[in-house]
Amino acid sequence: MAVLVTGGGGYIGSHMVWALLDAGEDVVVIDRLSTGFRWAIAPEARFYEGDIADADLLRRIVSENKVDAIIHFAGSIVVPESVSDPLGYYENNTVKSRSLIASAVEAGIPHFVFSSTAAVYGTPSVLEPVTEDLPLRPESPYGSSKLMTEIMLKDTAAAHDLTYTALRYFNVAGADPKGRSGQSSALATHLIKVACGTALGKRASMSVFGTDYQTPDGTCVRDYIHVWDLVQAHLKALQRMRAGGGSLAANCGYGHGYSVLEVLDAVRKVHGSDFPVTFAERRPGDPAMIVANPALAMKELAWTPELDDLEGIIASALDWERHLMRKNSAS
Repeated sequence: MAVLVTGGGGYIGSHMVWALLDAGEDVVVIDRLSTGFRWAIAPEARFYEGDIADADLLRRIVSENKVDAIIHFAGSIVVPESVSDPLGYYENNTVKSRSLIASAVEAGIPHFVFSSTAAVYGTPSVLEPVTEDLPLRPESPYGSSKLMTEIMLKDTAAAHDLTYTALRYFNVAGADPKGRSGQSSALATHLIKVACGTALGKRASMSVFGTDYQTPDGTCVRDYIHVWDLVQAHLKALQRMRAGGGSLAANCGYGHGYSVLEVLDAVRKVHGSDFPVTFAERRPGDPAMIVANPALAMKELAWTPELDDLEGIIASALDWERHLMRKNSAS
């Protein structure tokens, strides 16, 4: 049986393709390459260029491959951009996910893993690590668009022969330990990506948005998870559903957080030098602190993260930035 990965040319999707191939899976990728890269997709995967909302293309993919699972990464992910372009985010993240889910039901594909987000919680009502039973109160169209897809999956699973796992990511960072993939988009807004690029001179400076949050140093606190640990959670979710496990929504993080300033200090330490930083006003849609309680995912998925080390995450991200610099200079 084959696994269809949507957005397989993107950051997390490309890592997922490698993880599936490492596990001996047959892998098919669909990506319209609006933000992803064809070269980022492992050559062993079969690739279809197109949109997940193209029902005819989905029928063709299913007819040409024995697909028993979809792992869905395709979508837009920038919180401030979602505030300025809410309808674009509802179109790309919600409407097109609805079409993809409908294609899965039509084709009788029984397993669906969804790339959700901690943004479904908004600003948590408690300071402790977030559990899945907290109220879901997204504060940005991005978070709302993802929550709407979770709701669609839940209702569809109740009405059809579909089992899903929605994994709520916290802050994903780092690169493949074997150096095969990483965060490659020059427009990426991930803190560690931006800080590493600035440290290497790819950016003149970087900004810290907000220094007056109710946190120990006034900057936002986030739970940073290594991308390779994250894709292993997806693989475990697929294995669980194939073994008869039911639908699930679960957090993917490490259970502790770092402030923006702590991350920047760690980048300075790993890189070995300082870099220019400016301070700016808060961005809309950013909660002050959000940290995962990953106990449910660890229990239900039999998932044990192995790369929980901020400096290690940063080192892998720096290595990937250097790789991109060499790649770009050679082209």
